[in-house]
Order: sequence, then structure tokens, then C-alpha cells
Amino acid sequence: MVRLFGPLIGLFFAVALLWSFGNGAYVAITEPAAATAESVFHKHPKEVHFASDGVFGRFDKEQLQRGFAVYKEVCSTCHSLKQVSFRDLTAIGYSEAEVKAIAKQWGNKAQTFDPKTGDRADRENLASDHFPPVYYAGQGSPPDLSLMTKARHEGPAYVYSLLTGYEAQPAAMLKQFPDAKTPDGLHYNPYFANLNLAMPPPLTTDGQVTYSDGTKASVDQMAKDVSAFLVWTAEPKLDKRKQTGWPVVGFLIAATILAYLAKKNVWADQAH
Repeated sequence: MVRLFGPLIGLFFAVALLWSFGNGAYVAITEPAAATAESVFHKHPKEVHFASDGVFGRFDKEQLQRGFAVYKEVCSTCHSLKQVSFRDLTAIGYSEAEVKAIAKQWGNKAQTFDPKTGDRADRENLASDHFPPVYYAGQGSPPDLSLMTKARHEGPAYVYSLLTGYEAQPAAMLKQFPDAKTPDGLHYNPYFANLNLAMPPPLTTDGQVTYSDGTKASVDQMAKDVSAFLVWTAEPKLDKRKQTGWPVVGFLIAATILAYLAKKNVWADQAH
């Protein structure tokens, strides 16, 4: 009996699944979802180019250092970078002495725990430590930025667009959707999914960060630099991966050609 009813039960579930899919598709076509403020006014990230883009792209270490300066001076107050250690900064051009100084001078200290007494204490950060977590006193918990450019669609462009996208709500939006007014304490940004976010504009004026290389620190430049830095934190081995990838591709092409020639040689007598 089990063998008899087993296929019938499977067929029943298959038909039910197909009916559900077909009905959902029909409803989506004949009864499109009502327009919302988010669906109408949410914007796609801006077009922006980074030195690491493309198969031939490479990190610009000077830009990464500028981006780190922006993170340190502006973003680190609220956002942590817990997947990155201080000594990783040597990869973007800082010397070991500079890394030790950065770790020692960092605002948040490393925490130690004595399992015998249960006591906790603070100590100065070491180069081998990861960036300490940020304890935020406001509402909510700002996301960690270590992997942000991997966690968001078109991550680098999204971060850049978000940082430069704060604006007043369009009058057309409030006319079409009167209930979509930005609540008190939130800030309108069309590049954010629901258009309103708790984070106030972090980059507000030119010269907010002083660049050691003399680059003019405009809001646009600072947004690009910190976005590039977050590309590196999310994938610090990007340059190495690309450098390794080209020899591998060359080897595969050569191996394919050799395999084809070997096949032609082995089967040459079979053609006559």
C-alpha cells in the first residue's frame, strides 16, 4: 500500500506547489502591489569608481590611509571594526611603529578577564589585538563595518551614496504620500532601504578630517576614501587574489591547449 500511495502523495504535493506558484504569478501580474514611498523614491546607488574595481584593479594605499583617517576621526565613535586587527594596517602602508602607536592611542581599550577572581580590567591595545568593540549609548546598535561592503548590494557604491545622499524630503513625495513624513529623530536619505535612518549625516563639512598627504578633504572625497577603506576591510587579500588569478587562468589555458593537441595526436591514426 505504501508503494501505491507514495507516488500519489508526491504527485499531489507537486500539483499543489505548481498551483500555488501559478496563482501567485497570476495575482502579481493582475494585481500589482500598491505603490509606496519606498518603491517610488528609493534610489539606486550612484555611479562611482574605485581603484580596486575590475580584474586589473589594485588598492590605492594612499587612499586607504585617507579612508582609515575618516573612519578613525568620524565613524569609529559609533561603528566597530571587530574583524580587523591593528597589525593588518601594515598592509596599507603603515610601519610597525606606526601601528603600535595607533593601537596604543586608540580610544577604546582592550578588556582582560581574570577567570580566578572574575575581575575585568582595561589595558592598552596591542598591535595583535582586533579593533575593540564600540559601546554605543544611543538607541539601537550601529552595525559593524568590517564586512559592510560585502553585506550590501553594490557595497562600495552604496556606502558612498549613503554618506553623500542626505537631503530634505521632496515636496512631491509628501504630496503623494502624506503619511511618509520623516519621523522626528530620523533623517531622510533616498539611498537607504526605508528612506529614513537614525544616523545623522556623518560628513557635513569640507575639511572635517585633515589628510596627511595634503589631499583636499571635501565631503565627496572623504566619502570615497572611507568607502574604499571598507572595501579593503571586507576583502584585504583582493590584490593577492587577482595576482594569483591571472597565472591560474594562464595555466588553465595552456593545459587546455596541450590536452587538445594530445587528443589530436592520440586519435590521429583513427582518422585514416
